[in-house]
Amino acid sequence: MRSSARKLLSHSLRRNAAPGSHFPASHQKMWNSTAAPPPPQDENPDQNSIDAGSSMRKPISLWPGMYHSPVTNALWEARRNMFETGEDGGSRSELNAKTPSRSRTSILYKFSSDFVLREQYRNPWNEIRTGKLVEDLDALAGTVSFKHCSSGDGSARSMILVTASVDRIIMKRPIRVDADLTIVGAVTWVGRSSMEMQLQVLQTLDANHPSESVALEANFTFVARDAKTGKSTPINPVTPETEHEKNLWKEAEERNKLRKQKRAQGKEEQEKLKDLERLNDLLAEGRVFQDMPALADRDSILIKDTSHENTLICQPQQRNIHGRIFGGFLMRKAFELAFSNAYTFAGVSPRFLEVDRVDFVKPVDVGNFLRFKSRILYTEATSSAEPLINIEVVAHVTSPELRSSEVSNRFYFTFSVRPEAMKDGLKIRNVVPSTEEEARRVIERMDAERPIS
Repeated sequence: MRSSARKLLSHSLRRNAAPGSHFPASHQKMWNSTAAPPPPQDENPDQNSIDAGSSMRKPISLWPGMYHSPVTNALWEARRNMFETGEDGGSRSELNAKTPSRSRTSILYKFSSDFVLREQYRNPWNEIRTGKLVEDLDALAGTVSFKHCSSGDGSARSMILVTASVDRIIMKRPIRVDADLTIVGAVTWVGRSSMEMQLQVLQTLDANHPSESVALEANFTFVARDAKTGKSTPINPVTPETEHEKNLWKEAEERNKLRKQKRAQGKEEQEKLKDLERLNDLLAEGRVFQDMPALADRDSILIKDTSHENTLICQPQQRNIHGRIFGGFLMRKAFELAFSNAYTFAGVSPRFLEVDRVDFVKPVDVGNFLRFKSRILYTEATSSAEPLINIEVVAHVTSPELRSSEVSNRFYFTFSVRPEAMKDGLKIRNVVPSTEEEARRVIERMDAERPIS
């Protein structure tokens, strides 16, 4: 049974095709492009978006990603069509420069009218499930990257596209679950084998102020690997056209340079950490907790006493199209654990602010034993109206048979609490380290939060 999402993708591709161009019928079901070329003025702009609820009421099939969410269903179904029509082992065609508009894709969530869809994204406080939205962003980034790397003849099948990192995911304003929203993304920068995409969550609550419609913003970096050798492989370059696209390219180029600079500075910072003065300052209160607990500050708590853990076996239903565990799934599980940690620490429902850079260090496979460990590294109460709670979540891939455990991801989340809770007398406790390892982690995170001068 063909879903309405497939029909919409096919319609969008036929409409966006250049005059005289030819697409095989099998390829006319692949992609929905939202910006190139612009639709006629009398055409409904919603037809350029994938309906988030389009695949919800279909019978569940066994292909990867079907269990995740209506959005990943629609996106992965489109990508599956590309894989099915591609030729096995096809040689990589010549690289072709593409504009950002060629990869731009959007997803429409009709929360105002689709009750079933809204229920999937509503949390117990009648707000948006941010972790589920982050999972959808990763799926959208995968589709955007695939559209950019695809040549239309199935040659993209010879490469594997994986999430390499996520720059800060910043919540600009609260997202309502009872109003329609759109997530949109496009490739903004390309290196030799890596690409950066900007993703935005748009929700216009006031039609008179469209500039305020960006509720969340993130930058995802994907890398391309050769499917046979596993080594990096070149991808299509990107050619920005508009001034806005050129500015995004410059910003991404600057971030790439800063990442290299931070890696170089990281080695110098390790040398600086040999100076124990900062460590001793951080450990001073922790020693009081250990040696004189009755005299310890009642407004403070040890880092180790803020720990939460979660373990799971990675199931086949959680895999992506390459057979590995879907990166968005890992981010969602990490977010939900961090949210729970912040909730039990603050005593009130926390308010999400941002995710710092996420690096995907090691792939996670089906059958792996995955262990998430969360702890609050430090709090910042300089602003009584908006105290900050900084949480680290580390994902470990363990193999009991081999007696091994390796870090696959590190996530850093920042939460706050609502101003009304602070007005009611809520006080956020200070968090102190009790070991040198904890103190070093706090220093590293504090330094990472500071911009490079």
